[in-house]
Amino acid sequence: MPVSPLHRRRLARHQGFTLIELLLVIVIIATLAALVVPQFSGRSEEARRAAAKTQIESLFGIALDLYEADNGAYPSSEQSLDALRSQPGGTPEPRNWKGPYLKKSVPPDPWGNDYIYSCPGENNPDSYDLLSVGPDGREGTDDDIVSWE
Repeated sequence: MPVSPLHRRRLARHQGFTLIELLLVIVIIATLAALVVPQFSGRSEEARRAAAKTQIESLFGIALDLYEADNGAYPSSEQSLDALRSQPGGTPEPRNWKGPYLKKSVPPDPWGNDYIYSCPGENNPDSYDLLSVGPDGREGTDDDIVSWE
């Protein structure tokens, strides 16, 4: 059945959105984003800090304790956390390495920085110190996440 010219014009007028309607939707979305995003930005930083603390205490803590139980000592600073993934050389020589103690390679902290490991530790002279430099990427600042607190 053919469509009359009048009907065709009505259809053309009601197809799509006008520029005003699109701009109004964009303004509404931008306003909502301006209100909602700041609410979640603080939470994401809290989540990153919690993730770093969990990695230090659980992931690395358990793996390092297993390494020490098998080998009689924690990996040295030179052997680094890589000793949890592949058998290290150097001293102290691992006597009974049964790794890998981590299923995957050593991950960076939630901000993409390497964890800083030292053994013996300055704060834990009988074991190790492990820290994330936090969001600022600098060691020794208030935002560091550490294993000794």
